[in-house]
Amino acid sequence: MSGPRRERRKADPDLHDPERLYVITGDLDDSERSALDLVTMVVAQAEPSPTFQPEQAAILRLCQAPLSVAEISAYLSLPFSVVTSLLSDLLATELIESRAPIVRATLPDRSLLEAVMHGLQKL
Repeated sequence: MSGPRRERRKADPDLHDPERLYVITGDLDDSERSALDLVTMVVAQAEPSPTFQPEQAAILRLCQAPLSVAEISAYLSLPFSVVTSLLSDLLATELIESRAPIVRATLPDRSLLEAVMHGLQKL
């Protein structure tokens, strides 16, 4: 008895169409783009309107809880550059908010931890 057969998903040809990507992003100069990187966290500040592009509406629906730009790019199956262009438009209209990820605090010195541990053991 064999297991279920797996079928390969066929790539959507529209996803890699340069004309479609140009229409989505419009004609932006590099000066208009926001400083976003893969780990920038994005959260929606408004609900999508029927007048938005489908990709922008999808971003607003996805970002009800904070998501990184990399996650948005993966969920939408769009290149990072296209997603940053869409996010720049949404940032300019204040429909989303972005912030750098919170960096984990550095650990205290090992000798300090050992001193605290020995002090607690003496109690």
